[in-house]
Amino acid sequence: MKSNHLQKLSVAQMHRRAFLKGVLATGAASLFGPHLLMSAGANNKVNLACIGIGNRGAEDIAMFHKTGMVNFVALCDTDMGATHTQKTLKLIPDAPRFQDFRKMFDKMGKDIDAVCIGTPDFSHFPIAMLAMSLGKHVYCEKPMGHSFRQIELMMAAEKKYKVAAQMGNQGHSEANYFQFKAWTEAGIIKNVTKITAYMNNSRRWHDTPKFAFSKLTDYLPQEPVPASLDWDTWLATAQQHAYNKGYVNGEWRSWFDFGNGALGDWGAHIFDTAHEFLQLGLPTEVEAVKLDGYSPFIFPQASTLAFRFPARGAKPPVELTWYDGQENLPPLPDNIGDAVLDPNIPPPSKGSAVPADKKRPPGKVIYGDGLTFKGGSHAATLEILPSEKAKDIASRLPVVPKSPANHYVNFLRACKGEEKCHSNFAVAGPLCQAMAIGIIAQRVNAKLTFDPATKQITNHKVANALLAGVPPRKDWEQYYKLA
Repeated sequence: MKSNHLQKLSVAQMHRRAFLKGVLATGAASLFGPHLLMSAGANNKVNLACIGIGNRGAEDIAMFHKTGMVNFVALCDTDMGATHTQKTLKLIPDAPRFQDFRKMFDKMGKDIDAVCIGTPDFSHFPIAMLAMSLGKHVYCEKPMGHSFRQIELMMAAEKKYKVAAQMGNQGHSEANYFQFKAWTEAGIIKNVTKITAYMNNSRRWHDTPKFAFSKLTDYLPQEPVPASLDWDTWLATAQQHAYNKGYVNGEWRSWFDFGNGALGDWGAHIFDTAHEFLQLGLPTEVEAVKLDGYSPFIFPQASTLAFRFPARGAKPPVELTWYDGQENLPPLPDNIGDAVLDPNIPPPSKGSAVPADKKRPPGKVIYGDGLTFKGGSHAATLEILPSEKAKDIASRLPVVPKSPANHYVNFLRACKGEEKCHSNFAVAGPLCQAMAIGIIAQRVNAKLTFDPATKQITNHKVANALLAGVPPRKDWEQYYKLA
């Protein structure tokens, strides 16, 4: 006979399955209305539930707290007893606490206007899909999803459920966003044919004198699951894995099964504005030009990826070349000068924003018609190369408006219908899908031909199958049906 706990769990699961069947049959709009606004928002604040409250999630929560525009109505984390959750629990001591986002929605759905998703990359998808299907606005850390298919479904859900959805590449609401937009519209940035983007910081999966990650021959051995951790919920739609501390607390970034590597982590901070305002869309080719230290489990020690985007109307084709790896330094103009830094950027999940060996921090060079631009990441603005040219055209440069709100305020205002999310899923989705194809190229070490019309890789069957990601575990396939 089942224990009381298991009986309650089974009943909750049956109710949840029945509810999701209702959503699939009738559409959330008929259950909740097309745009759920303030449920019980005291002082006209947004009722925010936070899922993933440690590490990067904690930083997002602190920023939302600073706005003064939210009521924190629930906190959810698969490991509420972990050290990294304690800062948030002290900041927001009175909010109800959950370990399973599904149970949180079961109990508190009517009290929630919006969610902040600060969980590992691979678990963004089911949380965001359930939230949107319930009419909740979504702030989701980057990259949006773990596979090309997940991102496609998230874009469809944003459109279907008519919610505000913001991807958390926070520089997309600040100086670089408004400068790139103004300079493109004024024709300062035009006819771009080449972009060099790079991230040469050390990463968690890079080989060290003590351990060669690239030589791994299997997944990590099983360890006892901490008593405070709900490991099954942590795994979400991923395939079953035995617990090991080498998968959690940022270590998940290292693994193809859980993370998106240096490209997925930093690409959205480096070439996001170029992707949007140059209207790059999806590439027709992605070539693994160089892979060092290949592993079937862990991201490469270094990679050079060439993304080839076709002409868009009068705009010429663009080749964007990505460089990661500590020694895989990009070719740069002789006159590039000092790096461009955003003083507010957080460091990588391991290491610092400026590498210890003084190599250049993450950045980009954009080659346009008659002008070359250097830039950094996040909100760092572009500079014209050489500086003499910048002086010559100073009088032609348009006035760049100041940002009226940071990324978090922009999202909260969008929840109220006052603004549009700068990095909504319709904007961020194709960027993340382009990066997802790049990650597939890293996995198969090949040159891939992609058809943007059919959204298929046409020259590599294994790579094409990877667009869909891994099949979800039992009881997690339902989230793929909500779009």
